[in-house]
Amino acid sequence: MKELIKIVTISLILLLAFSSLINAENSLRTNANTPATVILLPDNPQKYGEDSVKCVTNLSLYREFYKQWRASEFTSSTVNDAIGPWRWVFFNCPAASQYTYIDGPVMIEHFLRNEKSEDKKDKYVDTLMMIYDQRIENFGREGYILGRKGTDLLKYRPDAFKEAYPIFKRSVELQGNESESFVLAYYFRSVTQMADENLIEKITVLEVYDELNQIMDYNIEANKDDADVVASWQNIKGSIDVAFEPYATCEDLVSIYQPKFDENPEDINLLRKITKMLDNKGCTDTQLFFDASIQLNKLDPSPTSNLMIGKMLIKREKYSESLPYLEKSIEDNNEDQKADILFLISKVHQQLKNYSTSRRYALQSLELKPNNGNILISIGDMYASSSSECGDNELTKKVVYWVAVDKYVRAKQIDPEVAEIAQSRIAIYSQQFPSSETIFFYNLTEGDDYTVECWINEKTKVRAFK
Repeated sequence: MKELIKIVTISLILLLAFSSLINAENSLRTNANTPATVILLPDNPQKYGEDSVKCVTNLSLYREFYKQWRASEFTSSTVNDAIGPWRWVFFNCPAASQYTYIDGPVMIEHFLRNEKSEDKKDKYVDTLMMIYDQRIENFGREGYILGRKGTDLLKYRPDAFKEAYPIFKRSVELQGNESESFVLAYYFRSVTQMADENLIEKITVLEVYDELNQIMDYNIEANKDDADVVASWQNIKGSIDVAFEPYATCEDLVSIYQPKFDENPEDINLLRKITKMLDNKGCTDTQLFFDASIQLNKLDPSPTSNLMIGKMLIKREKYSESLPYLEKSIEDNNEDQKADILFLISKVHQQLKNYSTSRRYALQSLELKPNNGNILISIGDMYASSSSECGDNELTKKVVYWVAVDKYVRAKQIDPEVAEIAQSRIAIYSQQFPSSETIFFYNLTEGDDYTVECWINEKTKVRAFK
């Protein structure tokens, strides 16, 4: 009884207020020269419909009952009292309040979830769709509302992907980076369903996937300081990646993009799309990826693309060809990245047996990363492999192992992560030291200083195999 009195009282107050507004408006309309007219007239005088008094009454009634339902955490029966006046407002004064379209779907979905009759459930879904359409008509925000509409359509009618697909497409076209994450997930579901029924070509799946990835990457980067938001976007990204997997074999991607590449090899945007798509799907061994990367680097060179091409050439064992790209990739990188690239160049020269040049790059890398023991192990390996090149007798063929072991010992000292590898090499190459007899024969004594010549030209200590 108290609640009823409260509602009636609120309705009367609203009616009086509304009547005052109408009277004021009519008074102002009689004097077109009154400056206040511009300020006081409502933006949309017709928003309450033809029966404005009844509209205000039903609007206040449904809102009061709805608030009670919400306060009960959506468990009380007052939703049954709210739906009648809400329905009247929806049909008779659709422009009265945005709350009509915010509260409406919540109530309709409540009834839908609790309905047993499939026929009635279907009608509730129709009502939801009508609410979204009417909201766009009266309050705009087409892209945002279409995303919600498509989501609910596919949620409650999983087989309605033909209808949902163009809704999502339009929503994402309008919203772009402002699209909601769950909308993208449902959109891609509709895309794969359309492809499975041969209603769209496979390339459309790839193009939509690429478009959605750009949106997801943008939002992950834009919200990098909010771990929860980033996690939510990454979760959606992961689910879309899984859904995309069956449509993304390297063979499929090449068959789709090879003709496009052949037709438009100067199209930078196409080249970026091809290289990104193939890279994301692990198709970097394909000839198309290689050719597109080379072409993209010609048109839009960058340290990143040069490094990528250099690595691809190394993988193809085209070591000499990789070096110019690797050299160019050193530019505009931080010290850690430069150190890694310098070491990679060193390894390429090592493969080509350009040991002196390889050591020069290795030492440059070590200057930037003084705790990287792998660099010293690499230098030690080059020393150890120079026995034949740098020696012509029993002593000089063995002295390279002294300087090799020196590098392994130092690597072990500066980098605990390589200690096991370094110790293994120390054990192996210490057995290659010259014997005591050989040392004596060449008039040397253990502990003497000794300079290993050849390309190495490094001082060490005389040691005998034990």
